[in-house]
Amino acid sequence: MSENVYEFTDQNFDTDVHDSTQPVLIDFWAEWCGPCKAIAPVIEEIASEYKDKVKVGKVDVDQNQNIAMKYGVRSIPTLLLIQNGKVVNQIVGAVPKTNITDILDKII
Repeated sequence: MSENVYEFTDQNFDTDVHDSTQPVLIDFWAEWCGPCKAIAPVIEEIASEYKDKVKVGKVDVDQNQNIAMKYGVRSIPTLLLIQNGKVVNQIVGAVPKTNITDILDKII
């Protein structure tokens, strides 16, 4: 994780995500997932470019299965955009950066 990317876990998820005053972009990933590794640099770029507007974090689905189950994450990478505690958008798969930034630009 970088300085701009949070690590969300079963323990801190409610505090860091649901109680956030900013929109939160969550990357559900796993260590063994090739597409997850491919999209990781894009997530890092977005985290630094939007650091004052959007909280960006990752959830390791192998270590935090409760969160993945709660949001019905069945394939990874899955990106969820949560605003005011509710999912407002979802992207499944390793997509180009503009697919993500277009969605973020609409809500900030």
